[in-house]
Amino acid sequence: MLVVKKTTWERFPTILRMKYEELKSMGEGQTKNAALTTALAFHYQVLIGLDKCFSLEEGQSVWFEKDGDVSLLSPDALTSIQTEVKDYAAPLTDHHENFWKTLKNWLAPEFDHAQYGLLVLHTTQAFGARTRLKDWNTQTIEQRSTTLNAIFSERTEEQLNANKTSEIIKLQKAVMLDTASEDLMAVLAKVVLHVESEDLETLKKSYCNKLSGYIPLSNRQAFAEGLIGFIYEQANGAEWVINKTTFDQKREALTAKWGPTLFTIPDFTDRDATAEEVEVYITELFAQKILEIEYEAILPEAIGSWLELRNSLIEELNGYPQFRDTVSRYREQWIRTFSAKYRMASRKQGSFTAISQDLYDQITSEIPFGIEGYPNPDFVFRNGLIHDAMDDEERDLKWRVEP
Repeated sequence: MLVVKKTTWERFPTILRMKYEELKSMGEGQTKNAALTTALAFHYQVLIGLDKCFSLEEGQSVWFEKDGDVSLLSPDALTSIQTEVKDYAAPLTDHHENFWKTLKNWLAPEFDHAQYGLLVLHTTQAFGARTRLKDWNTQTIEQRSTTLNAIFSERTEEQLNANKTSEIIKLQKAVMLDTASEDLMAVLAKVVLHVESEDLETLKKSYCNKLSGYIPLSNRQAFAEGLIGFIYEQANGAEWVINKTTFDQKREALTAKWGPTLFTIPDFTDRDATAEEVEVYITELFAQKILEIEYEAILPEAIGSWLELRNSLIEELNGYPQFRDTVSRYREQWIRTFSAKYRMASRKQGSFTAISQDLYDQITSEIPFGIEGYPNPDFVFRNGLIHDAMDDEERDLKWRVEP
């Protein structure tokens, strides 16, 4: 029996799961599905920011904000970019709230657009069939202003002055009537519409494909999870920022771990087995051999190491057949070494229970010897392998020393 690895949701960074729980508890109107949708939109924002991290230059950093903004800040404001990340299914039309709400946000007094050379609306939407926004990115400032005025002119006096106006009209009035002309023109000069952006699933696939050539296919998921987890871990109560130096260091460390090698060494966690696991596995042969020397106290540690090794052998990482072959070669070398030390222990005088326990402690505390392809084995790997060898009924291995 093997321990099942964490589910995908359990492996989501803590901050994302907290975001989901926070949204879920925001009131009766916030359904679980709505909370999950918003949390996934939050995750989409992070993946967009991660993509920008790969192109960071010296002195640049990526900032994340809780409302869906991702900013690339440079020492030179002209090369700084503020991006509003939106995931919508409906097309981007003249009167779509996404466009007008984003403009309103950029025109807000608390937002200093002077810090940025570009303001990008990054949306999964395609342009609507008849929208006048299609040519936005190639238009001059004056042409953009004309486009907005043409769209706004479709509103009647009755609509604009109604006691209860729709949210979209409120947004349009805030942009077109409540904003100083010079401020509006300054913002319009910087706005770029990035439409038909990849959705969350496509973005994740695209990200993994970018790893082709320097991360083996079987390791890409682990590399991606490591880097995305790193992005989330940088968030704190005050700010959420990724600078080039820290990002490059993490990427290099993950590349060294998951990049091309003879085989990828799995992660080993130094942990004690739980009481439930001890109860399940105490009948295994290797555990019974520990009980023979009256050393119940070390069962949680021994079972924990054994489970870690067993789980590592089912992970299909890069070169896992070679890893399994290395495990077999390591086991044979260890058995020869152990047999010699067991014979030496058998020649000692005194309590054989104590001698057996001393042998166990000596063997499991020694620095693991290296082998080709694995020069610095983990203690958990080596000790797990020891218990796996003890579990082999065809081997006459035991801890109990007899005269």
